[in-house]
Amino acid sequence: MNSTEASIALNMVPGVGPVRLRRLLECFHTPEQVLMAREAQLRAVEGIGSELAAAIAHWQETVDLGAELTRIRDFGAKVITGESPEYPRMLREISNPPIVLYVWGELIERDHRALGIVGSRQTSHYGLECAKKLSYQLAYAGLTVVSGLARGIDTAAHQGALAAQGRTVAVIGSGLMDLYPPENQGLAEKIAASGAVISEFPMTFPPSPQTFPYRNRIVAGWGSGVLVVEAGLKSGALITAGQALEQGRLVYAVPGQIDRPTSAGSNRLIQQGAKLISSAADILDDLQILFREPRQTAATPPSATLSPEEQTILATVDIAETPLDAIVTKSGLPMPKVASTLLALEMKRLVKQLPGQQFVKLQDQF
Repeated sequence: MNSTEASIALNMVPGVGPVRLRRLLECFHTPEQVLMAREAQLRAVEGIGSELAAAIAHWQETVDLGAELTRIRDFGAKVITGESPEYPRMLREISNPPIVLYVWGELIERDHRALGIVGSRQTSHYGLECAKKLSYQLAYAGLTVVSGLARGIDTAAHQGALAAQGRTVAVIGSGLMDLYPPENQGLAEKIAASGAVISEFPMTFPPSPQTFPYRNRIVAGWGSGVLVVEAGLKSGALITAGQALEQGRLVYAVPGQIDRPTSAGSNRLIQQGAKLISSAADILDDLQILFREPRQTAATPPSATLSPEEQTILATVDIAETPLDAIVTKSGLPMPKVASTLLALEMKRLVKQLPGQQFVKLQDQF
């Protein structure tokens, strides 16, 4: 048994957790030696009572490590620990870093430079559009967008990063084989293909109200800060923001309408000192990261490198105001595809959105 396999086994013993594991490692130095320790030795460790000592000493009676390793292999995932180079550097610094991280996809060096984006599951159109646009801009600038794959703002954040062909990481509150919410299975597959879906729970571990706060601390601790796009007073996003503050991270918030319950929590964060965000530049200035240079050379117009969908939709936008409904009708494409493509064209400075879901073509880009 190697160190990673021993860590997987310890992570599957109920009640161990990252804080108790740290105390165990202070005494026994390696995960393998923790599993080989006698029950009396384990009881002598602070915070390890008789019941947990017995569970660790007899771990093979409750943990089927072989079956878990088979599930990991067959699923196409891998497991990393705090000793792995891919393990997020800033996550190592929090008080209770995960024992292991199950990774579906790939983590790369760029993912150490990241920002969490969170918000309510029940959100407004304004919140969703802000999340998509800001995530697009941040991912395009080179930041990895970390979120929780939940309905609402989390989903929009992942979608915006993917639309920018940037990096995004989804941290879930269940095992990789029991993904929640189930309707985001397709989105998770797209994320895994170009980024990573992450869990600290065993492969078949079910989601529960208790697992999501654990997930939130990873989102909060992964990168330099957390952006709350839209959140009510009871939103779990506020828990994530609180965890970020405890971990010494920056906290940002997008202001919302004062008469919307879904904005009450994020507005309260601004009152309490979170930085008000009106564009991605507000965050990038803090992090001293500049937008990447455009992918085209100065001699090549942006329109020369558009996808077929972008070319189709751009052809439907006039230099005069063009309503979104007219663009959908003329292009013959579904509304979600039109909306995401218009966002991409806007980031390429080929179109501009005006109030009332009107768009205009920018002539000086041709």
